[in-house]
Amino acid sequence: MTTATALIVEDDPDQAELVSRLVRLRKFDPIVVGTGSSALEMARTLQPSVVLLDLMLPDASGFDICRSLRGDRETMLLPIVMLTALDDAKNRTHGYRVGANAYISKPYHPEALFQAISTACKWRTELERKRVQGEIHVILNSEIAFLQEVNDFLMSVSQLSPLSQEQVLHLRQAIMEMGHNAIEWGNRHQSDRLVDIFYRIHDNHVAITVRDQGEGFNRTEIPHAASPDDPVAHMDVREKLGLREGGFGMLITEGMVDEMRYNDVGNEVTLIKRFPVATASEVNGHDD
Repeated sequence: MTTATALIVEDDPDQAELVSRLVRLRKFDPIVVGTGSSALEMARTLQPSVVLLDLMLPDASGFDICRSLRGDRETMLLPIVMLTALDDAKNRTHGYRVGANAYISKPYHPEALFQAISTACKWRTELERKRVQGEIHVILNSEIAFLQEVNDFLMSVSQLSPLSQEQVLHLRQAIMEMGHNAIEWGNRHQSDRLVDIFYRIHDNHVAITVRDQGEGFNRTEIPHAASPDDPVAHMDVREKLGLREGGFGMLITEGMVDEMRYNDVGNEVTLIKRFPVATASEVNGHDD
């Protein structure tokens, strides 16, 4: 029977010993490292059952370590729980944005840690059940400046899929368009509202879901959006409403992806980009 392992990334010996004792109560074998660089190395080598990550390390930020783990195909499915003294909303949001499954502030009750580990491990089990090869969940507030960070983040992860450079650029454009729509129309530029972006890699496609906290809309009844029949008629409406130039977001996005799905409410869109089908010669490992 394989032993469950917990990679504890903590440079404080007392804290590391405390966490080690706690995880042993849940039958995890603790492995302690004190630096970010050793955490990355051990994560790739050992493939632990869960990573318990401090944020203030001597050589790196725990946020950067989490981002690196999520951006590496070998480690992107590892459950990650952040354990930190940073208890403000900004750092908590940033932790989830870079890929943490749970965020626990010190001091904490043991049950809070156990629940966080359970939640993180169930996340991986569910992905494996659905045959998802990787998932990134990014949370951002409704400020346009954050979209560039999300864009760069998804671009780097997209390189892990078999999409061509042109297809990656198309997907990038689609994400940016839908992100702008979520911020401008879904959340109405209200900074206390969040945008969730889920990036999932499947066997034959990548799916990206963008969800805002707005009331939703009926896409057939938007006077400020471009339509295929008359793509410029909306511009006068946008000028009267004082909106930014554009309104082509949905038309552009539909042309950049293979499939576009909205939920019934209209505050969530899923973009599907299918992987190229390998030819027989490619499968056999040679060219004709």
